[in-house]
Amino acid sequence: MEIQSRWRTSSYTSPDSCVEAADHDPTVVRVRDTKCPEHGRMHLRPATWVRFMAFTKRLPL
Repeated sequence: MEIQSRWRTSSYTSPDSCVEAADHDPTVVRVRDTKCPEHGRMHLRPATWVRFMAFTKRLPL
């Protein structure tokens, strides 16, 4: 049974470039475009999501 997704955005959200994440399921993190949520989603392993977030935090703002 799939857990109902609870989408959230980052506190660093900007109007022109934003994604939403649903990371409450321990088996998968879902990611989608905020402006076009119907255009598909990425389903990532939690470990991949953690590595991606660590990478983005090292980027200059």
